[in-house]
Amino acid sequence: MKILLHICCGICSSAAIQTLQEEGMEVVGYFYNPNIYPREEYERRLAVARQVAATFGIALVEGEYDSDSWDTAVTGLEGEPEGGRRCSVCFALRLRATSRKAQEMGIMQIATTLSISPHKDAELINALGKEIDPAAYKEYNFKKKDGFKKTIDFAKAHQLYRQHYCGCRFGLP
Repeated sequence: MKILLHICCGICSSAAIQTLQEEGMEVVGYFYNPNIYPREEYERRLAVARQVAATFGIALVEGEYDSDSWDTAVTGLEGEPEGGRRCSVCFALRLRATSRKAQEMGIMQIATTLSISPHKDAELINALGKEIDPAAYKEYNFKKKDGFKKTIDFAKAHQLYRQHYCGCRFGLP
């Protein structure tokens, strides 16, 4: 069975891809992240996603870098704390895009790597995914079973760039 995996960043996808492949899934990666700022950071993360996809032998579909749509979606939420309503809107924007892309490609299942971060609420992400596409969305909490630690180890072993903030301009250190 094919699954379209929304990839928030390359290293986060490593453990998720491995899990899905171990479950017998044919994984297609989807890199759609209009939230990432600045553009140079987006390009760094995309390059790592390409490397990880090649390592695991999966196709990688690159979504449009449409930062204007993200800016519009989060207007009025600029003062929200990390993990607040702005993040929920951001997750939903990317999950909706993943659902649309899966439908375009005829892929019946979707998931996201977003749940692997120890800083992200997997229950919230999964609830949004189920609300957006109840038939296709597969719930995962990829941080379980040392998922996040595996991504760090993978990045070190493959000497991959590892970002130090969520990606949006409001999360810049």
